[in-house]
Amino acid sequence: MSWYARRENWSAKADDARDAGDIDYARIIHSASFRRLQGKTQILNLGDSDFYRTRLTHSLEVAQICGSLNKQLKTHQSEHPAAAHLPDRALIQAIGCTHDLGHPPFGHGGEVALHYCMRDDGGFEGNGQTLRILSRLETFSKSAGANLTRRTLLGVLKYPVALSKAAHPERQPALMKGPTTIDIIDCRASKPPKGYLDSETDVVDWVLELLSEGDRTRFQALDTKPDSHHATGHKSLDCSLMDVADDIAYGVHDLEDAIALNLVSESAFRRAVPESDCSSFLDALKARYPHESGNNVYEGMVSALFGGSGSRKHYVNRLVGHFITHARFAEDDTFAEPLLRYRVELPDGPGRFLKALKDFVFEEVIRSPSVQHLEFKGQAMVVAVFEALQSDPKRLLPRDQYARYQAASDDLRVICDYVSGMTDNYLLRTYERLFAPRMGSVFDKL
Repeated sequence: MSWYARRENWSAKADDARDAGDIDYARIIHSASFRRLQGKTQILNLGDSDFYRTRLTHSLEVAQICGSLNKQLKTHQSEHPAAAHLPDRALIQAIGCTHDLGHPPFGHGGEVALHYCMRDDGGFEGNGQTLRILSRLETFSKSAGANLTRRTLLGVLKYPVALSKAAHPERQPALMKGPTTIDIIDCRASKPPKGYLDSETDVVDWVLELLSEGDRTRFQALDTKPDSHHATGHKSLDCSLMDVADDIAYGVHDLEDAIALNLVSESAFRRAVPESDCSSFLDALKARYPHESGNNVYEGMVSALFGGSGSRKHYVNRLVGHFITHARFAEDDTFAEPLLRYRVELPDGPGRFLKALKDFVFEEVIRSPSVQHLEFKGQAMVVAVFEALQSDPKRLLPRDQYARYQAASDDLRVICDYVSGMTDNYLLRTYERLFAPRMGSVFDKL
């Protein structure tokens, strides 16, 4: 009974010098699901540029920031009682590498599509699928997936409640009622709750086995909402650290992509991220480089970000460093277990600045019509492929997948696993093979 136990018995060879975190990190890096992230873009519709981030490069950046945050807290907040409970570098980087494994093709549009397809069979949610991949679908063990340590899976468990409990009873996936000639998913009604898949309840029970009844009840408590899905309020220490790293990578590095590819304008940035939101960063620059920009530090930052690639990268590094060095511990003394009692967060100033950057990327890029057109189209293709496979699994599923489907007593979750694991291009090619008259060959590899 340990946070470093595995669901299936396994022991390293006598001459293997690796720690538990090293082993988990190696299994993630060498997994098929991690490699597939290279075919899932972080932001859709960025063309053929080799610059922009895929979910693979994003995950590697999150893992690196996780390691830096961990080192920063261990070094500069070593007197805090939480510092003794920080993970080793390999384990927190393993958690960082896993955080996007369950995301389906075509981003959140694909997630909504699969939740609609699975509306009567347990639903779908990307973070929940990550846990399923790691605990069921990877092949490093007989029946425990990647057979990672309990602590790593606790760090992956971003929303520690089952989808069925988090779901608002009146928010059921559905089609829009207005259109008459095409079927369109009602995205608001079909947005999934945040939680783990009910099919993984036994895994979560094992992960949380070391908690007292009081800690577990508190950890899985829900904030009920009158007109939306219910929400969890707690994350473990390791998960909170990963979450901060993910926010930094999203807010800073996705902004870097957006600027470099001319997806956002300087004027839009000034409107969305005014000087008042940047005060913590600007004050830090004034203190460290008093002669660099004079009194106009905000102008210097904006000019650097929207200038050449050299000045932009210089300021991107400064931004990441600012957020890493300002991370701190928070404590919730209602928990007895240290891994739940302590968490990592950003204080108000840096937190407000990072939120402004994230909101800017979301509104100007993710919500832009050019991206939403592709997400809309991708959503329709995901549903079409899923329903085609569902209509005649023996005829249309690859043989290895049909064998899994039969072994699972015709469980639609197997088809969902298959479709959600597709890269963007593989989903597109599958759609074209099934529906485009002139596309496809018997020599295409399924």
